[in-house]
Amino acid sequence: MRVIVTYLPTLDAALIRLDNWWGGLSRRERVLLSILGLLLAGVVLIYGVVKPLQSARAEAVADIRTYETLSARIRAAGTLTTTRTQRRQGPPAQVVSASASGFGLAVGPQVVPGGVRVIVADASYDSLMAWLADLSATSDLRVRGLSIQRRPAAGRVSATVEFVG
Repeated sequence: MRVIVTYLPTLDAALIRLDNWWGGLSRRERVLLSILGLLLAGVVLIYGVVKPLQSARAEAVADIRTYETLSARIRAAGTLTTTRTQRRQGPPAQVVSASASGFGLAVGPQVVPGGVRVIVADASYDSLMAWLADLSATSDLRVRGLSIQRRPAAGRVSATVEFVG
């Protein structure tokens, strides 16, 4: 490894003048100027390095949250297809029973004038809502009335649903 040292007369002259000036100061002046230099370096460090880094980090975290939210919304929306879901055919009581069994629900359909009444004795709230959404998407049945009661176990409900179709 080779080190090249270049002689710069102007730099050398400036350093000599600085040394003479520094040597002419009293001890108290040197201490005060040193403290001032440290404070100035601290201010430059804080406002020139730390604050911009904190700002960039906060902006990056906000961007990450935004993109995670968008990603979750896109996943929740599902895929966009032009194919239609297969429609359930048959009498309303049969359509309700077939769909409920796919969600693990035990239902007791009763045929009533203009539709069907279904009693769900015990189910998780999520599976009940998924079942209703499935019936809405795959059949002509629509909810006319819905009564949901909370069960003692967390997340469990009983419901009475009236469908028209």
